[in-house]
Amino acid sequence: MAREECKALLDALNKAIACYHHLVLTVGSSADSQNLREELQNTRQKAQGLAVATRARLTAVLRDRDLGAEERAEFERLWVAFSGCLELLEVDMQRALALGAAFPLYVPRRPLVHTGVAARTFSARSLRHEVDRDFEVADLRELEHEILQVREMISDMEMKVNVPRWTVQARQAAGAEVLASAGASSAGGVSVPEHTGPCDPNKALAATIFGAVLLAAVALAVCVAKLS
Repeated sequence: MAREECKALLDALNKAIACYHHLVLTVGSSADSQNLREELQNTRQKAQGLAVATRARLTAVLRDRDLGAEERAEFERLWVAFSGCLELLEVDMQRALALGAAFPLYVPRRPLVHTGVAARTFSARSLRHEVDRDFEVADLRELEHEILQVREMISDMEMKVNVPRWTVQARQAAGAEVLASAGASSAGGVSVPEHTGPCDPNKALAATIFGAVLLAAVALAVCVAKLS
């Protein structure tokens, strides 16, 4: 039961971190918005909650001296995987902090003259933006604090449970799962289209040619500009 519980927690943590990573990549892009920043906050807090629960469960099991050798080896593999997840989460949190500071959503703008309806409209809009700006600043400060918490969690893990990564052996060779999936697909008669989806070779070749032509045009334009 403990093994299945730890695996379920680790799987949920992996999904939350993957979602957070995807959201972080859109900070500062055209898809950036107040909703995105709030979703980032909720997702990272969910990931941290799962991390705390996973750490507590794995720590309790690995500190059990009556644990069998095979079971201990399995939980040590889960521990190493969990440690890697935390490191990825910390990296993405640092990236979110840097991008959030570099690309603020709300920049205060003040007109030179305040008159009539325009002044009242501007005041209401400024008040709303001020509230949103306060959330943004508070979120970045909270993110800084949470990064420190994740670092402390990683350090605390290393002190409470000493599991050197180089001592943990994988259960199967690298790529075995991919080969097994491919074999199962062939055995089941599942056919895979050759020229579909974003990895279509014809589309890839066309994109490569277009890119080369575009680079050549840019280089030619730069040369002409320098000579003129």
